[in-house]
Amino acid sequence: MGTLLLHNPISMAKRPCPSQIPPPAPLNQMDELLETFLSSSSSLSIDLSFDRLLESRASSDSDQAHLIDTAAALGSALLHAAKRSARKRASSHNSLCWPLPRELTINVFSMLDTQSLCYAAAACSMFNKYARDPPCYADIDLTTIVPKVNNAVVSTMIHRAGTSLQSLKLGIVPGPLVSPGSCQPLVYSIRNSVDVSKFSWNDKRSRQGKESSILTRSCLSPLVGDNGAPGTLLRRLHLYNIERMDNTSLCGALSACPSLLDLEIVGLHVELRQTLMSVSANCHFIERLFFESSKTGRDDSLKTPTCTDLVENCPHLTSLALRGFKLHDNKVRVLVKGFRKLRYVDFSTSYSITGGFLRNLGSSMGGNLLEVLILRDCMHLKEVEVARLLTAVIEGDYKCLKHLDISNKEGLASEDDWYDRCYKSSVIPIKQVLAERPDVCLLAEFPTEGSYIDIDQMADIVQESEVGLPSQLSGHISDASMFTSSSESSYNSDQGSGNEDGRDANYIIYEESSDEVEIDLSGGFYGAQAEVSLAS
Repeated sequence: MGTLLLHNPISMAKRPCPSQIPPPAPLNQMDELLETFLSSSSSLSIDLSFDRLLESRASSDSDQAHLIDTAAALGSALLHAAKRSARKRASSHNSLCWPLPRELTINVFSMLDTQSLCYAAAACSMFNKYARDPPCYADIDLTTIVPKVNNAVVSTMIHRAGTSLQSLKLGIVPGPLVSPGSCQPLVYSIRNSVDVSKFSWNDKRSRQGKESSILTRSCLSPLVGDNGAPGTLLRRLHLYNIERMDNTSLCGALSACPSLLDLEIVGLHVELRQTLMSVSANCHFIERLFFESSKTGRDDSLKTPTCTDLVENCPHLTSLALRGFKLHDNKVRVLVKGFRKLRYVDFSTSYSITGGFLRNLGSSMGGNLLEVLILRDCMHLKEVEVARLLTAVIEGDYKCLKHLDISNKEGLASEDDWYDRCYKSSVIPIKQVLAERPDVCLLAEFPTEGSYIDIDQMADIVQESEVGLPSQLSGHISDASMFTSSSESSYNSDQGSGNEDGRDANYIIYEESSDEVEIDLSGGFYGAQAEVSLAS
């Protein structure tokens, strides 16, 4: 009867049998000399022998100097050989003792975040080899609180990912990312990026002298390499405060990402119109677009034809955020009314929006699927338009609405003159909304009259072309947070949408030289102690 051999899948890897180990090669003269030297020498005897050897050559100063240099070089060579052999021996030991097969190890590594993967890769040579597999770099997150990542790191990881790349996040963020629906700004605007403990992210001082990120405009060029292969299946692209990024580089990267679903751009010096044109031309499946301006209220580049093309070419968009731009109601209306699947809208800190674009929306006219509408700190948002909006909510329009933010730290604009600010409005039916639509969270936070900015100051700001609301939420907002919401009706108005006459405006790889890692536990990482080399 034959013998049945059972294999235990959880047992340790078998060590090679002594009969399977090849016999060692015979020692040559140098090997024997080194063996004798290592087995019989002690620190004291080496010191005495070396002193006697130097004294025997006392007649020649140059000979003594040469002897000392030779001894130092020999000691360094022995130290390097010993460390290399120790790492090799440890790696061999790990490969024999590690219980998981290669495929399962790579699967575990692919579940790690980018920083944890760097820790694992620096642990030993075996882990470093496994951590180079493309699935481990499917979701690359190189966002940091202070500048630490350069183009070489980005290029290396993108090339390692290849066509497995699905998500890429780069740049500097002001701490942990905010939750969906929050108005907390992500624009990076501090002078000293290294000291992150004593600053406000709302600092509007001159950008001169601020330490720049070491990422440049070419950081996205690997997406276009290999005939665009790395960016072919990319689903998510988030870019934060990369100062040196320009329109050409960003649009070139977007042209290599036809499968993009989620695009988030914060604090880049790129034009809104050109970016939306590139998205419209290349990213037809996009579902989420988040764009926050680096210069609040100064980008007036958006044109009506650009809005129309975006609506026609990107019909799957469900989330749209354009924060800090100079947007006119007629252009915004084209977007909100045109995207039939739109559920999330955020125009926080946008300039020139009066709220007129909301008229006749919320029903079959468009915008009926909106779940979140954020108009926080829009300078020109009018009290009367907010009142019309809330009346429509009470009457049953915007049936899917769950979150509405009309807060304004400088008060709402009056009907006739936006310099005349309204702080305690009696025409906005907040209490009625609370009663009729309890399922809607209504945020209506306004300051005490005159506590933030006076009319003369606002006029001076406009004349100096420095108009723009601070992008950070005020820490001094009143307790007037309102919560509410749903019935059905239609919102009809015989007036236009507002602002109808507005102007339309080299492949890099890492070769680890040690098995140690040096990572900043504060959130950013330096990567393994490695020697970066260029390979042709």
